[in-house]
Amino acid sequence: MNAELENYYLKQNEPFRGSLFALKQIIMGVSDLITHERKYQIPFFCYQGKKIGFLWMNRKKLILGFVTDKSILPQEAGIRQKDKMEMIQIDPTADLPKELIVSKLQDLIGKYEKNQK
Repeated sequence: MNAELENYYLKQNEPFRGSLFALKQIIMGVSDLITHERKYQIPFFCYQGKKIGFLWMNRKKLILGFVTDKSILPQEAGIRQKDKMEMIQIDPTADLPKELIVSKLQDLIGKYEKNQK
């Protein structure tokens, strides 16, 4: 992990720091093809170059976002597509919704793989 990305996690206070690291581990565990990088000053996760998720600290809120890359969305003439995002707020003092996270990511990966065929 690069230093800037590592610092994003380390500068957060507990319990947010621990939750961020745990979320990263859950996300990266879904597929060996998921990469971890820094985009827009926050941790982003990509699957074969396509955005699938991000972690974001917004004041005292921890947000996990799921992204459907605009490249796989249906194209309509004259309409410029944008990435679709879905976000959930994570309570760092509660159990992480691991099953929900894994399910959402597997659905996104399935869409990307289906679109490549």
